[in-house]
Amino acid sequence: MALKSSIDSTDEDLWVFAYGSLMWRPDFAFQERVHARMTGLHRSLCIYSFVHRGTPEQPGLVLGLDRGGACRGIGYRVAAADRPATVAYLRKREQATAVYREVIRTMWITDTPQRQVSALCYVVDRSHPQYAGRLTLDEQVRLVLQGHGQSGANPDYVIATVKAMEAIGYREGELHKLVERLTQKR
Repeated sequence: MALKSSIDSTDEDLWVFAYGSLMWRPDFAFQERVHARMTGLHRSLCIYSFVHRGTPEQPGLVLGLDRGGACRGIGYRVAAADRPATVAYLRKREQATAVYREVIRTMWITDTPQRQVSALCYVVDRSHPQYAGRLTLDEQVRLVLQGHGQSGANPDYVIATVKAMEAIGYREGELHKLVERLTQKR
């Protein structure tokens, strides 16, 4: 699935687009952290989590980049020397069940003036069995409340992501409604 020629075989710095937990817990070395956005994809709580925030018996929900719209997040610039280790780390973290497609897409850095770079990102594979699609708010609440996996409790993941979004001055109505419901039920 990896695009070996454009991800692995280069001596250039690597840009990574973060839209979920990588926003608040990148766990890799980077040279630069900037506000960024990607068009043609949107952040969606659309993946059943069987590893990090749930199990196959009690899945949680995690975010994916799904087609359509736009997504604001964080861009990280990784030094060329750290590129191989970072890509290996991200593959281990993001591809535990191969629910994402590893792709290079245009990312807009939202400084003044805006500039664009090519960035590594992880886009949901809609044909994967863990693709949940669009769920009702009640279904999301139920799944997130039950989810607990190797990386911890699912509500903690959703709440931390919303806080990271707020830190860059951004709100997403659906995720904020979900957090309100989660905090009422905890």
